[in-house]
Amino acid sequence: MSTSPKKVTLKPKDFLDIDALLSPEEKMLRDTVRQFVGERVLPGIEKWFEAGEFPREMATEIGSIGLLGMHLEGYGCAGTSAVSYGLACLELEAGDSGFRSFVSVQGSLAMFPIWKFGSEEQKEQWLPGMAAGELIGCFGLTEPDAGSDPNSMRTHAKKDGDDWILNGTKMWITNGGIADVSIVWAKTEGGVRGFIVPRGTPGFTTRDIHRKLSLRASVTSELIMDDCRLPADAVLPGVTGMKGPLSCLSEARYGIVWGAMGAARSCYETALEYSKTRKQFDTPIGGFQLTQQKLVNMMVEINKGILLALHLGRMKDDGVIAPEHVSFGKLNNVREAIKIAREARTILGANGITLEYPVIRHANNLESVLTYEGTSEIHTLILGKAITGLEAFS
Repeated sequence: MSTSPKKVTLKPKDFLDIDALLSPEEKMLRDTVRQFVGERVLPGIEKWFEAGEFPREMATEIGSIGLLGMHLEGYGCAGTSAVSYGLACLELEAGDSGFRSFVSVQGSLAMFPIWKFGSEEQKEQWLPGMAAGELIGCFGLTEPDAGSDPNSMRTHAKKDGDDWILNGTKMWITNGGIADVSIVWAKTEGGVRGFIVPRGTPGFTTRDIHRKLSLRASVTSELIMDDCRLPADAVLPGVTGMKGPLSCLSEARYGIVWGAMGAARSCYETALEYSKTRKQFDTPIGGFQLTQQKLVNMMVEINKGILLALHLGRMKDDGVIAPEHVSFGKLNNVREAIKIAREARTILGANGITLEYPVIRHANNLESVLTYEGTSEIHTLILGKAITGLEAFS
C-alpha cells in the first residue's frame, strides 16, 4: 500500500537534518554554547586574533557555563556525555580554534590526567578551581626535538630524598604562559611519570612564543625546568609509562574531530551567504556552476564529517571506541576542514584574506590543528598499522 511522502524542507545549513539525531538535552547545550560564542567570542575575536592574545578573563565565564572538564564527573565538573562535549567543541571552534583549544587543553589534557590518575588529595586540590576557570592548566609533553616521537623526550626527573628534581624543556604548550598548574611528563628510572607543577615553583619558568600566524588568539609557550624541585606528592600516582600522556591525547583528539567541523561550517556558511549577494557579470556568483560545485562539495563534506563525529561520540558514550577510531576522525575531519576553508576563501576573493570575514582566520588556525595532537602523517600510520598489523614507525 503506497503512502503519500511527507513534504521535506531542505536546509542548506543542515542538509541531512542531523539535528533530528540529537536529544533535547544535547540541543539545549549546543544552543547555549552557540549563544555564548555569538555574544562573547565573535564580537572580540578579530581584535584578539590581530593582537595575538587570549582574554584570560574569559576563563571564568567559560567555566560558569560548565564547559571546563565538562565530560568528567565530580569535583565541580558537569559530567556530560561525550556527544555533548563534542557539540560544545564544534560551536567553540566555529568561533575560533583558540577558544576550543583552551577548553580542550584545560579539560582533556590538564584536568583529565588529574581526574584519571591523580590521588584524591590532588583531585580535591585542583579540579574544582579548574572547572570554575579560576585556575588554568596546561599539558607539557612535546619538546623541541620530540614532537611526533614523545618516547624520545629528554625531560627527566630524579629522586632526591623524598623530593623529585625535574629538568628539561617543553615546547608549543597551549596555555603555558597563563597556566596556574602544568602537567609535565618526564622520564624517570621507573618509566614516564606525570608531575603536577604549580606556577611559582622554584626552577620552573615559561616563555611565550610570539610572531605566530596561526592560533593567534591562544597562548603558546615554552616550559623550562631547571633543577625544579617538587615534593613527593607532586607525581600522579595512578599511571606509569606512555599510556598516561597518550590517553590524554586521545581525549583531546576526540574534541578536535568535532571542532574542525565547526571551523569548516563557519567558512561554508560565510561563503554561502556571500555567494548570494556578491554580483559579477550582473548576477550573484552563487548562480555560477563552478561556485555551486564548490559550495556543494563543502556542504557534503561537512555533513559527512559531523555524522562521523556524532557516530564516534555515540561509540565513546557506549564505551566501544578505540584510539584508532579517534585517529580516523581526526585525520578525515581536519583534512576536509582545511580544504573547505581554502575553497571558501576563493569564493570570497580578495575579501577572503581580511579579518572582516572569518575564513582566512579559520584557514590559518587549521594549519595548526592539522599538526597538533598528532600530525596527519602519524594518524595515517596509526590507521595503517590497524588495518595491516604492520608497524611503519618505531
